[in-house]
Amino acid sequence: MSESNGGGKFGYLLVGLGLGALLGMLFAPQSGEETREYILDRAEEGKEYAQDMAKDLRDRAEKLMERSKQILAQQAGSLNAAVEAGKEAYREKAKV
Repeated sequence: MSESNGGGKFGYLLVGLGLGALLGMLFAPQSGEETREYILDRAEEGKEYAQDMAKDLRDRAEKLMERSKQILAQQAGSLNAAVEAGKEAYREKAKV
């Protein structure tokens, strides 16, 4: 199973939980004003949570990109050293 499929299922789970909670609040024994205020508060909390998660994911992606650049630079240095060693070995053999 791919990771993107698992992420989609998790998203559906969150949507289902949200809808279930919303329906539960609509049928709760509270006044309409209290229920609306409660829904608005929870929506704001959900928005803040989503923004925090997006920021966290963005930070992780930036760290991963930086680490990838470092690894690529190291590999490029190793490759250049190997090419230079090969050239030097060829020059030594060509002298003989």
